[in-house]
Amino acid sequence: MDPKRIVKRSSLHRDIIAFFHENPSSIDTPRGISVWVRADFGDVRKVLDELVDEGILQAHKAPSTTGYSYTRNPRMISKIKKALKG
Repeated sequence: MDPKRIVKRSSLHRDIIAFFHENPSSIDTPRGISVWVRADFGDVRKVLDELVDEGILQAHKAPSTTGYSYTRNPRMISKIKKALKG
């Protein structure tokens, strides 16, 4: 997992990662996140799932929706911080 590579995939990847990095205690749904980053709901959902697969986000599944939160892994957070600065 290389946060630098993921941050550079698209502006949407970067925007979502930056949102969670700046709000590390947030838990939100794909619809809520799409409002925050001003992007298409479907595109946001796809990127969220990619970021879960990469270990940057965690998915919290409930019967009606899924909430997403930032990783709690300090090493990952440090790598993400460097990737966002670069």
